[in-house]
Amino acid sequence: MGRDLDRIVEAVARRVELKLFDELRNSPCDAPAEECNGDGLCAVRRPDSVAIIRDAGAVRVGASPGIGAVREDLASMIDHTLLKPDVSRDDLAQVCEEARTYRFASVCVNSVNVTFVKKMLGGSGVMTVAVVGFPLGAMAPTAKAFETKQAVRDGADEIDMVVNIGAVKSRDFALVFDDIAAVVAAARTHPVKVILETSKLTRDEKVMVCALSKAAGAAFVKTSTGFGGGGATLEDVALMRSIVGPELGVKASGGVRDAGGAEAMIKAGANRIGASASIAIVTGGKGKSGY
Repeated sequence: MGRDLDRIVEAVARRVELKLFDELRNSPCDAPAEECNGDGLCAVRRPDSVAIIRDAGAVRVGASPGIGAVREDLASMIDHTLLKPDVSRDDLAQVCEEARTYRFASVCVNSVNVTFVKKMLGGSGVMTVAVVGFPLGAMAPTAKAFETKQAVRDGADEIDMVVNIGAVKSRDFALVFDDIAAVVAAARTHPVKVILETSKLTRDEKVMVCALSKAAGAAFVKTSTGFGGGGATLEDVALMRSIVGPELGVKASGGVRDAGGAEAMIKAGANRIGASASIAIVTGGKGKSGY
């Protein structure tokens, strides 16, 4: 009886395995034809396939040599970003699975989604980043501080706050400083990145915000929200690095869509990249813009 049961279990397992691989093989692959091995089972380009196979019991997944190599050096510097207002739980679950698969530095989301994302990333070593005062920055310092405290309570590891752009334009630099300092104090030991929205600032205003961010205790300065009509430029990244020196980080965010673009930003002085095209960046593909 024992041997018969073993044979039945083995036959069922084999049938399930064949059905699983047949479904994956017949499903569309996102990889370009020249980078695909032709069997529809591209392990790196198809993290969803990897997840299914893993859940079926596999402890390791192989890929053809030279196909889908992942730039781990870039992956560890990327905040994998999903900030559109219409994102669903399924969308969030997908980016978290992608972050696990490719080992991105973090998943960056709106603060309302921090609890869900933190849970999805549990045990992965991938950080959860919350944006605050996003995307306009036009809130009172107390409002940004409150949002920051809630995000930290919900599990955010880092905070990306939008500077008060109107105060910058009005040259009310005391308010700009107080705004940043309030968020830094609310975040306590959690690093704060200050988003300048560089496309809306003059060179002198960028210099001033970088200096104020450093004085207020921020950990990073960041180029853009991705919603302000312009993204990161090499000139802005280089300028920001020259102002904050080696003490603060510089995050290039907005419009970085491939490995070449990411490498150029890093060479200019960035040590973190914010992107929604993260997979394309680390696998040599070409990504679409948009958060």
